[in-house]
Amino acid sequence: MAAEDPSVSGVSGRYATALFELARDEQSVDQVRADLDKFEALLNESADLKRLVRSPVFAADAQLKALTAVLDKAGIAGTSAKFLKVLTANRRLFAVADVIRAYRALVAKFKGEATAEVTVAEQLSDKNLDALKAALKSVTGKDVALNVKVDPSIIGGLVVKLGSRMVDSSLRTKLNSIKNAMKEAG
Repeated sequence: MAAEDPSVSGVSGRYATALFELARDEQSVDQVRADLDKFEALLNESADLKRLVRSPVFAADAQLKALTAVLDKAGIAGTSAKFLKVLTANRRLFAVADVIRAYRALVAKFKGEATAEVTVAEQLSDKNLDALKAALKSVTGKDVALNVKVDPSIIGGLVVKLGSRMVDSSLRTKLNSIKNAMKEAG
């Protein structure tokens, strides 16, 4: 399956594929995705955890001990915890973010979903998120999961990346195009 999807390749693709196949056999695909999402959130929130994951200075056993404590505290157990410990034992924990991304791609393909990267100036309400999901579903014919990032520098509007397509309706882009048009005219 990994060979079919260009976004799932290399070391991270092989690990993600192995995890996906195991989770599919155990019928725990959604639980593993939820656990990996939780771990990724912890990773994004903690500079210390990020250092533990990325730094080659930590010995494998020290890294494993620290990771076990983090997983226990976060309530991540079962297949997900075992998998993260295998990554650690194999000295591949530095690739965990890529493995999580590849796993999500495999789950999305398995479920017939698409994922859109959405950048907005301020957090969207649930009503607006639902409207955006519905609009993207009507375009793609698939359920669309949204990865929403807030970036005040776009001033207003939104930027949507879905697969190889991108729609930039941000106010920043519109103002820049007006500025360029004025330069050309003057």
